[in-house]
Amino acid sequence: MRYVCSVCGYIYDEGREKQAFSELPDSWRCPVCKAAKAVFVPESGGNEPKAAAAPVRSEAAEAAKSAGISQVETPLAGGPSSAGEGLVKLSAGELSALCSNLARGCEKQYREHEAALFRELADYFAAVTPAVPDADTAGLAALLQQDLEEGYPAVNAAADAAGDRGTKRVCVWGERVTNMLSSLLAQYQQEGEALLADTEIWVCTVCGFTYVGDNPPELCPVCKVPAWKFEKMEGRDSA
Repeated sequence: MRYVCSVCGYIYDEGREKQAFSELPDSWRCPVCKAAKAVFVPESGGNEPKAAAAPVRSEAAEAAKSAGISQVETPLAGGPSSAGEGLVKLSAGELSALCSNLARGCEKQYREHEAALFRELADYFAAVTPAVPDADTAGLAALLQQDLEEGYPAVNAAADAAGDRGTKRVCVWGERVTNMLSSLLAQYQQEGEALLADTEIWVCTVCGFTYVGDNPPELCPVCKVPAWKFEKMEGRDSA
């Protein structure tokens, strides 16, 4: 039997390793990306039914025009385009993430002036994002799981319906990174600060893959960019 890491694609082959996957301790980690044993799936899997399609927010360019507001209305993907119909409000935090992603996109297109403007907007919206009351690791874990069980299947279904190959590619990376974040959070809930003691946290600036270790991996396990594309997270606050 063979088991596949849902983050990086590493294959654990029981025949080659001479040990059943079920016999590995729960503390065992993927040798490539350090994801937890729980994110591995049988190689023959992956046929689970997907969630029904749900409305998906589009990356409306209008979000970049108003730095003085905390929410904007943006049309749903595939929804009505007439004014006032099929619109949802984006929170300040969502706008910050949106502008940050747009800045990354501009950087990849060597449009540094536009990237700087989007970064400025992202910083503004981040500064006005209200604190989440009663935020804790359990709540964050639940949100990550909701993304994996509902969010990504819904976005994938909508992308399939629209024939949007670009969104499908984005979802591949996004789902793997979310799986890794969920895995790391589960480890942190079990081990606490011991997980982060005397080590570093590295984040891939291309896909967001997060790695705990003294040095970043030579290649990102998700998007395959080299180690110099990773940033070390400085000034971490203790939990």
